[in-house]
Amino acid sequence: MPKSIQILMIDDDEEDFILARDIISEIKTFHYAIEWCNSADKGLQLIAQKKHDVYLIDYRLGAHVGLDVIRKAREDGCDAPLILLTGQNDSEIDKQALKAGAADYLVKGTINGYQLERSIRYSLDQARNIREIRSLNEDLEKRVRDRTMILEEALKELGNSREELKMALEKEKELNELKSRFVSMASHEFRTPLATILSSLSLVSKYGEHGDKEKQFKHIDRIKSAVIHLTDILNDVLSLSKLEEGKVPVQIVKFNVNEMTFDLVSEMQSISKAGQIISHSHSGTNEITSDKNVLKHILFNLISNAIKFSPEGKEVVITTEVDDAGFRLQVKDSGMGISEEDQKHLFERFFRGQNVTNIQGTGLGLNIVAKYVELLNGEITVKSKLEEGTTFLVALSF
Repeated sequence: MPKSIQILMIDDDEEDFILARDIISEIKTFHYAIEWCNSADKGLQLIAQKKHDVYLIDYRLGAHVGLDVIRKAREDGCDAPLILLTGQNDSEIDKQALKAGAADYLVKGTINGYQLERSIRYSLDQARNIREIRSLNEDLEKRVRDRTMILEEALKELGNSREELKMALEKEKELNELKSRFVSMASHEFRTPLATILSSLSLVSKYGEHGDKEKQFKHIDRIKSAVIHLTDILNDVLSLSKLEEGKVPVQIVKFNVNEMTFDLVSEMQSISKAGQIISHSHSGTNEITSDKNVLKHILFNLISNAIKFSPEGKEVVITTEVDDAGFRLQVKDSGMGISEEDQKHLFERFFRGQNVTNIQGTGLGLNIVAKYVELLNGEITVKSKLEEGTTFLVALSF
C-alpha cells in the first residue's frame, strides 16, 4: 500500500466533512489524508483527475443524488472505490448503491474510526481484485489477437484451402465466444458474492455493537454461503481444465453401485430444499466394474441440478439398473424443464438456459458431466418439457 491514502469527500455540508476528518484523524493504523468538495459537478471533475484513492460521496448533494454521481463516474471509467454516505440505514438504498457501482455504503451518525477504516481497506482490496480480473481479460484478448494474426499469416504462407481457412477462423470465433462467456460469467458470478460479503461484513460489525446476535449470525451465514458459491465456481473451472488437459485418470475397479448411490442420496438429502424428497430404487445385480469416483461425480452433479432447479416439496427420483448390457442411471425431477431450443446447447461450456438466468450457476456443470460420461465410454441423453420436469439418462456398456 502507498505511504498515504488520499480521500476525497463530496458533501455539501461542511460540518459532515469536519466530523469525518476528525474520525479519520483518530485512525492510527495507517495515514489517511482527506480533502473536501461541496458540489456534484466539482466532485466529478476531481474524480476524473484520478488524484485520490477513495471517494466518500453523500447521498444528498443539493439538486443532485449521490447515486447519479457514482453512475456518471463509473461511465467515465473511474475504477477507484466509491463509498456512499447516507443519513439512514435503508436496505433499498444498499441495493441501489451496489447496482450503481458503489463499493460500500455507510450510515452517517453511526460511523466510527474502525468501521470507516475497514470499509476503505476492503473497498481498496475489492477494486484491486477487479483491476486484476480486467488485466487478465485484456491479456487474454491480446493473446487471441496475436494468435489470430499468426494463424492468418501462416495460412497465407502455406496456401491452405478455402475450407481449411474457414474452419480455422470458425475455431477462433468459438474461442472469442468462449472468452466472452467466461468474462461475463466471472464478472457476474464473482461480483455478486463479493458485494454480499462486503455488505454483510459491515452489518456484522454494526449489529455486534448493538448486541444483536441473531442478525449477526444471519449475515455471517450470508458470508458463508457466498464463500461456498465462489468455491463451487473455482472447482467447476478446475475440473473442466483437468478434463480438457487429460489429467483425470480412469481407475477401473469392481464396486457396489447400489450401495454407493444409496450413500450419496442420503448425504444429499441434507442439502435439499424444504419438502424435497430424493428417492432411489435399484434393479439387477449390485456390482459393476467402472471408475467409482468418476461415476460418483456424475451422479452428484445431476442430483445437485435436480435439487437446484426443482421447487420445494417436489420429489427427485433416482433409478439405477444393472444387467448384461451394462449400467443405466436415470435422474428425474419435477422442475421448470428445458426448452427444445436450449436442449441443443445443453452440454456446451458456459451455456445456461433462458429460463434459469435468475438462478446461480456457471454453465459448466453439464459440460463437465458429459466429459465424465465420455471418459467412461458412455452416453448421456435428456428428456424434458417446459414446466414438466427433466430426466437425464446415463448408459455405460459392459
